Order: sequence, then structure tokens, then C-alpha cells
Amino acid sequence: MSKAFLKAEYDARLHRLRGAMDSKGLDTLVIGDPANMNWLTGYDAWSFYVPQIMVVGLERKPVWIGREMDAGAAALTTYMDEADVISYPEELVQREDAHPAQYMARWMADNGFGHKTIGYESDVYYFSPKSLSLLQHGLPNARWIDADLTVNWVRVEKSQAEIDMLQQAAVLAGLGQRYAQDNVQPGVRQCDLAAGIYATVIKGTAEFGGDSPALSQLILAGEAAATAHPMWTDAIFEAGQTVAFELGGCRRRYNAGLARTVHLGKIPPQVASTASAVEEGLERVLDALKSGVRACDVHGAWQRVLKRHGLEKKSRIGYSIGVGYAPDWGEHTLSLRAQDTTPIPNNAVIHVMLGMWMAGWGLELSETVHVTEHGSHCLTDVPRAVAQLSG
Repeated sequence: MSKAFLKAEYDARLHRLRGAMDSKGLDTLVIGDPANMNWLTGYDAWSFYVPQIMVVGLERKPVWIGREMDAGAAALTTYMDEADVISYPEELVQREDAHPAQYMARWMADNGFGHKTIGYESDVYYFSPKSLSLLQHGLPNARWIDADLTVNWVRVEKSQAEIDMLQQAAVLAGLGQRYAQDNVQPGVRQCDLAAGIYATVIKGTAEFGGDSPALSQLILAGEAAATAHPMWTDAIFEAGQTVAFELGGCRRRYNAGLARTVHLGKIPPQVASTASAVEEGLERVLDALKSGVRACDVHGAWQRVLKRHGLEKKSRIGYSIGVGYAPDWGEHTLSLRAQDTTPIPNNAVIHVMLGMWMAGWGLELSETVHVTEHGSHCLTDVPRAVAQLSG
């Protein structure tokens, strides 16, 4: 199994992360997010349902500590030395009277981390309060600092190798979107269409295949389109429905999102007028997107269009995207919303997500966008207009 990137790419990422750690006064960082482990070393396995961490020092190479049966994935997906892959015994998995974090703490204490200033990720789906508590109990002389999102913010600025990977993910997302539009029709079950979408984005192209996207493929049909994140069912599509597809492609755990909307039959005037406003708003957002511009100013460009059309969207309109594992592909950093004054870094990749959820129907339009000092570039080329399909 080949590595996702050259070793020099991971070395450069480690150098950047250590700079961020040093600026925060951290000797050590404990990573609990599998997406951050992947970004830093390439480690990739469905191993995050049990405790695992990565320990990063300013001078020591990253160390992965996880379940014994998952250690082999490090040799397949990373350039890590065997000595830096630490396994806890299988007997510690899901027991009431013992916990893997106790083993992790003992290893860290025995390997010079007992008096370090240790940062940790405090808001991670996969790093439980119990794990943190046991680590801190086992290392009582360490100084513990909340360093949440330290890796995530370093990740926001993408390398060219990452941009290339995201471009491939976007190709896969486009394939899924075209399949959905070519195969949705009255009488087809939502679950059957979802199965075909997944098969399409995972099969990929002759040059490369895909992974399962970190976010579920979403199908919003009829009344279900009035809310943001409904799951598909075995209900059939019906004539007269407006159907939104919020889909994604994933390549080596790099995700690209792509949302489009279709109507099964003649497009109603309300749908057409709302879609026109959303398309105009997307153009203004893309015009405003440039590195150095504040996130709130990009949101303002969208809001001015909505105000003129008498429409409202309370949620954010975009977020940084990249490496991700279920249940989320966002990086939890940049958000395009009215209150966010963060300047957009050069080479950020943002999923611009414009959804309008109305009474009894809804529509969505999105693009995954590479942002530079010269402006924005969409990674996909699927037509944006609401497609009128036979109903």
C-alpha cells in the first residue's frame, strides 16, 4: 500500500506544527483527532472507535499509541519507525476495570514526558474526557494546557500536494453529482439512488478510486428538503419534488463537497426566483474570496444579495475543508459568517455551502474553492442552475 504523500511533505508539516507548538509554549502535544494524525503522518485506519493518541514533541518524532491490532496500519500508511508505534494490549479494550489511557500515561512517564508542558485537544469526538482525565492522573507533574485546534489551524493553509489531492476528491464529487442527476426520477427509491452514488464516488476513475466521504451523502427530497441534514430513506421520489443533493468525494481521506438541486417537473416560480438569488450570491462570494480578506466580509457580500431579494439564511455559508473522518469533513477553523473577523489564509480550501430551507421545500448550492492572493478557483465544474428533470 503506497503512502499518500512523499516523506518530505510530512516533514514539512511537522516543522510547521512544531513552530505553532513553540509559539504556544508547548513541549509536547497530545493529538486525539484521527484527521490530525493522518495529516501529520499519514496514519490511516478505522481504529478511532477505541482510544488512540499521537504524541508530538519539539525534538522527538511523533509517536502513535493505540490498539495492538491496529499498529500494522502505521507500516502501511506512514514513514514512522517501528520504535515510534506503541501498542497497548488487546486485554485493555473496552473493560470497566482498566483503560488504555492508563497504559499511555505510563509509557509517557517512562519516556520523559512526566514534567513536560503538554497541550491536548479538548473538543474532539474521539478523545474522551475519561482518556484525558486518566492521562492527567498518570502524569501529575506535567503542566497541561488546552491546545485545541492547534493542528487544525496549521492545516488550513494547504500545500500544492494537498491541493492536487483535493482536486481529485472534487472530480469524484462531480461524478457522484452527475450520477444523481442522471438517475433520479419519480418511482426510484432514495436508498437505491444513494447506493449508486456511493458506488460511483468510490469506484472513481480509471486513474484513481475514492474513499467513503467523511460526511454522509445527503439526499433532501420534498418536505425533507426543508431541513439541512436529513438522511435518505426507502421512500420513492415523486413528481413535483425539489431534490437537493449534498454530496462529497474523498481521496486519501481528503474531502471535497458539492451540492446541487434538481426539480422533478416544471420548476415553480418560487424555486426559480430563490435559485436565481442563490446563484447570484455565490458569484458575489466567489468574487470576494481572496487571501487576506476577512471571513465576515465574504459573508457580507452574500448577505447584501439576500437582503435585496428579501431572503434570510441564519447559518454560516462556508468552512475550511480537508482531511476528515466520520462524522465530519470540516476542519473546525474558518467559518464564513457575519461575526468571524479571521483573515482567510493563502491556499485555504473552503466549502462554500449555500442552503435555503423553506416551508416544505429547499435547495442547496455549493462549491469547494481554493483561495489564493489572486482570488478563488472552484475545484468542480458541474453546472449550477437548478436542473429541470422529467417528472
